[in-house]
Amino acid sequence: MNSMLKASVAALALGVASTSAFADGLSGDLRIVSDMSNPAPRAVMEGLVADFGAANPDLNIELEIVDREAWKTQIRNALTANAPDVVNWYAANRMGPYVEAGLFEDVSDMYEDGSLPGLEAVKGAMTLDGAQWGVPYTYYQWGIYYREDIFNELGLTEPTTMEEEMANCQVIIDSGRACYAIGTKFLWTAGGWFDYMNMRTNGFDFHMELARGEVAWNDPRVLETFANWRALIDMGAFIEDHQSYSWQEALQPMLDGEATAYLIGNFAVPHLREAGLTDDQIDFYQFPTIADVPQGEDAPTDTFHIPSNATNKDNARAFLSFVASADVQTEINAGAALGQLPVNAGSSVDADEFLEQGFEMLSTNAQGGVAQFFDRDFPAEMASAGMEGLQEFMVFPDNLDDIIERLEETRLRVYE
Repeated sequence: MNSMLKASVAALALGVASTSAFADGLSGDLRIVSDMSNPAPRAVMEGLVADFGAANPDLNIELEIVDREAWKTQIRNALTANAPDVVNWYAANRMGPYVEAGLFEDVSDMYEDGSLPGLEAVKGAMTLDGAQWGVPYTYYQWGIYYREDIFNELGLTEPTTMEEEMANCQVIIDSGRACYAIGTKFLWTAGGWFDYMNMRTNGFDFHMELARGEVAWNDPRVLETFANWRALIDMGAFIEDHQSYSWQEALQPMLDGEATAYLIGNFAVPHLREAGLTDDQIDFYQFPTIADVPQGEDAPTDTFHIPSNATNKDNARAFLSFVASADVQTEINAGAALGQLPVNAGSSVDADEFLEQGFEMLSTNAQGGVAQFFDRDFPAEMASAGMEGLQEFMVFPDNLDDIIERLEETRLRVYE
């Protein structure tokens, strides 16, 4: 169902559009299709449209909000026939099919002419074939969340290198605990470990080359990633039987103090708090370095795009500039709105310990680039086979040769 939102309708008052040069005095039409269908995101989307309309009273804005899961199968048809002017999607290789099909507009000029200040750290996530295809509006960090009280008990400090990480881990194991909680029942959490081990061993650019099928799985550099990961597996760093647990179920050993840390996204923090841990008991640090390469980070990113077949591209570009601006991103990612991180480095975040740490890390210490996570960066068939193999490796590391052979066969088929 379409909803026509004019300036008088304000679900979320951002209070910044009226003075923004990129959103002033537009006329004509602007048609937006958004998958921000859950209550809080929907309110944010409706507020964005209301404020953009308030600055442009002669602009007729049509907003259609569709179910988020349904949009994943509807988007191609929507981009092809009677395309809207702006749509929601995801960054990095998830853009690939629509870029390759010529369905997303190249907006590289907006990055080059100063229309999008503050997006330098995530420009790579919007880049395919040397061009940029949209703008990001929200993301969240991954990293190692840990029991600060147990670290204090054991006299440990946050590590910055893998050598320090492994030394800490040995102390933790000697205390009768596991170093890491993880639940790989649904496979994708193992993908997070591979992302970080590979980005820290070989760098962000290499990781993206692997995701694009440009590197063989039996490449010695990939094997080095697995060797570094196996060092943790062999020392008993991970909880037992993790293949039987979902990621939520695997929080319990951390809550009980049987494991001290979890490589996970910031979405886990509310669960830890609701289960009774205080912010004095939990903390966060960036995944340690391995090789001397710029640090890449997993930060799944949601985006806006202009369909190539859009009718009102100038108005759409003005809306993208509006959404990408620092003040707007501060407001829409606030705790009372999306409760995530603004992508613009000039934005600020709510006074939340973990949002502040994540924003600082992604804005200033992710020089390698921002990855989207294994099952977003790799094509669907490769991601599925890959995550199955990664989980198997964590349980049966001696199967690595067979796993690598299967993954390479899949790569040759998927990317042919």
